[in-house]
Amino acid sequence: MRLLAIDTALAACAAAVLETGRGILASESLPMVRGHAEALIPLVARVMKRAETAFSDLDRLVVTTGPGSFTGVRVGLAAARGFGIARDLPVVGVSTLAVYAAPYLAASNNKRAVVAAIDARHAHVYLQVFGPSGQTLVAPRLAPLSDAVRAASNACLVGSAAQAIADELPADAPAPLVVDARDAPDIVWVAQIGAVTPEGEAAPHPQYLRAPDAQPQNAAQLPRR
Repeated sequence: MRLLAIDTALAACAAAVLETGRGILASESLPMVRGHAEALIPLVARVMKRAETAFSDLDRLVVTTGPGSFTGVRVGLAAARGFGIARDLPVVGVSTLAVYAAPYLAASNNKRAVVAAIDARHAHVYLQVFGPSGQTLVAPRLAPLSDAVRAASNACLVGSAAQAIADELPADAPAPLVVDARDAPDIVWVAQIGAVTPEGEAAPHPQYLRAPDAQPQNAAQLPRR
């Protein structure tokens, strides 16, 4: 199976082509907070060219579904769905929290819980806690930073909020086993998770976990005639 993976949910615009049995054929990740919509299509074209892959060679598309930036999540989903419709390809959605956790859950020597947390601003995080074997201990949710701090001691702590959580741990609390505070998940793991996800089990629907900060200005609307 050959697939194209896309991630624009957080602070990167990234794509990768993976072929099962061979691994990653090409990938690229550009750090960015804004501008994903303008950067994504040229980036995909470069990655596909380096992988010597046409869309007709693909068997699947994979895209991150959030949580993350509202705009970024929509950009990636729209592109993946558009490619899927145009080429009649299945599209698989992958959670950003699961991608953050995946390298540590896959480690053969891991015996600890993995706390995946993404900065949601206003002293809140998008949080999911995984057991050592990958089972979900705390389902994906928007949570106060204090909730993540309580779960973080003696664990693997990953995600863009990882360092902020580690900084809030009490001095006498067991230190996290790992603090991996990268701003965006690894596109290689997006592709790898997407390759093993059964088709139809992960529909590409956005996982926002909260209402958008921007709200319609109803009071400023002009009356209709």
